[in-house]
Amino acid sequence: MFNPTREQVRHFFCAARRKQRERLPLEAAEALAAAVIDIHPEYHALLDSPELALAAGTTADGAAPFLHLSLHLAIAEQLSIDQPPGIRAAHATLCARLDPHTAEHRLMDCLAEIVWQAGQDGTAPDGERYLDAIRRCARG
Repeated sequence: MFNPTREQVRHFFCAARRKQRERLPLEAAEALAAAVIDIHPEYHALLDSPELALAAGTTADGAAPFLHLSLHLAIAEQLSIDQPPGIRAAHATLCARLDPHTAEHRLMDCLAEIVWQAGQDGTAPDGERYLDAIRRCARG
């Protein structure tokens, strides 16, 4: 399993942003990241400066930009391969009543809760619990 450091994650997002701005070819993961970055212009200045990105903490409003972007990226990857099975259908159900960005945020809330709970329990994330949360979210 790939387990990047805090600095590696930040460098990855900054590099994706730089390649995007310079219209350079993007690898698959960078293309997903660039799409996430596009819908978050509030982070562009941060991503344009690797020095600022490496030093950044949470923002004044309590936001954690790199956690937020990483959760978006995780959901984008899950949707691209429909893993866990059914997440794509749940997203489509959410998109029937919400804009796609808001629908992703609902799925991100499910993912964040499952990851947080695993950390509290000292266990791996519970896939079945995650699927249940996604299904409940889609039902509204």
